[in-house]
Amino acid sequence: MAGNPPSATGVVFSSAKLPENEKKTEVTATVHAVTDSNESTPTPSIHDAEKGERTLEDDEKALARYLVPALEKGQKNARLKPPSLWIRFRVWYNPYRINFSVAFALNMIAIVVACTHRWGYAENHAAALALGNLTASVACRNEFFLRYFVYWPLVKVFQKWAPLWWRIFLTGFIQHIGGIHSGCAAGGIAWFFFLTIRTFQHRFANHTPAAVLAWGIITLIVVNVVMFAATPWIRAHHHNFFERHHRFAGWGAVVFVWIFVCIADSYNKETGQFHSNGNHLARTQEFWYAFFISVLIGIPWLTVRKVPVEITTPSPRVAVIKFQKGIQQGLLGRISRSATMEYHGFGIISEGIESNAHYIIAGVQGDWTRGLVSDPPKFLYTREMKFAGLPYLAHFFRRGIAICTGSGIGAVLSTTVQLDNWFLIWIGSDMEKSFGPERYILFDTKKEGRRPDTMKMLKDIYVSFKAEVVLITSNPAGNAELMQGCKENGMHAFGPLWDS
Repeated sequence: MAGNPPSATGVVFSSAKLPENEKKTEVTATVHAVTDSNESTPTPSIHDAEKGERTLEDDEKALARYLVPALEKGQKNARLKPPSLWIRFRVWYNPYRINFSVAFALNMIAIVVACTHRWGYAENHAAALALGNLTASVACRNEFFLRYFVYWPLVKVFQKWAPLWWRIFLTGFIQHIGGIHSGCAAGGIAWFFFLTIRTFQHRFANHTPAAVLAWGIITLIVVNVVMFAATPWIRAHHHNFFERHHRFAGWGAVVFVWIFVCIADSYNKETGQFHSNGNHLARTQEFWYAFFISVLIGIPWLTVRKVPVEITTPSPRVAVIKFQKGIQQGLLGRISRSATMEYHGFGIISEGIESNAHYIIAGVQGDWTRGLVSDPPKFLYTREMKFAGLPYLAHFFRRGIAICTGSGIGAVLSTTVQLDNWFLIWIGSDMEKSFGPERYILFDTKKEGRRPDTMKMLKDIYVSFKAEVVLITSNPAGNAELMQGCKENGMHAFGPLWDS
């Protein structure tokens, strides 16, 4: 931008206060201007990033005179050519798809082996293999299991001291554990197909009664409805259909699975009669898989509460929801107007567990969030059991950068407020109008009439701040662009997923 005069762009750190005049969080205030420099510093390697620690004060001083690079008016980004096919493939084929591929492929290989009649266990326990996969699938999306058996223990054991490559791997795996959820669910349904086909093939030899065949078909149909409702296209274009069918058909599938397990266990192939035996049923694998599925699904719903809320609407595009009690960094919450219908997950803003309040910023994206602005309720339903999200894994790293756009600030603000080793970059439009003048504004694109050179700024701060990782909270297009740029520049970055 040679020849362009510098102009004020806002602040990187500000003396921010939460709504309702809550206690201020003291952070360093710094004003920035546009730079005309195109020089960049090489991104450090993993080993370089782990050498010598400078203090945060040293780095804040180094960044105090940093000039925010801005693009020409009307220019959307500084990229001169699209990223390579390899970079785009690496961003697309993320650990989520890798986890899905591995989980589903292993199941399909096992089914192919079972079809050759060389695996006796699969012939006799296909239902256990199906339910085992469904148990793993439910666990990988369960708030209780993930928070207390995955996120918490791994962060406690490996935070900060472990090699950076291992912490990066763990972050990618945990964030994308939903791939195992999808892969095992699809694999479990494939095993149900195998079981149903085998049952029909052997129905005469085993004298299988119509009741067992019927419940097998009904169970198969219901679990397929659950899977169909969760496909990416349905979730993106018919979210209400997904919410209702994935949840209620899922609950129905659990009931049908219990009935199928009980009927199949009580049928005696030798006598051709039904003989109910609770002791025998309790010793079967199928019983315990069905039991754990039921427990995992039920635990979060036992924590649903109707709570009072205060909603302010600083603009027609956003609702700021205030709840009682403070929340630790990295947790997210689900809220709804109904006890059972249409729960939506949001990042939580809080100064810590000692605070007397926490907040959710809900940007208007559909009918439900629009209703929070046009018809703000006095009460909302929420689950007191909050679930851990990607920001929770910030504890893994010595230093990091959280970059977000618009209302994405809700997912990362607690991280930058509660952890002083995290640097915040916030980009949006009409931010003072939407959020007020003291909310960590970095670059107001509407006010400036231009966009920042985001990747240059991000790389400069990554090097100067000696960050180990970047957390991105943006829309799908912005997330993909930043992820591709980070890959090209050797920067470790993680962003949101459609299935997160």
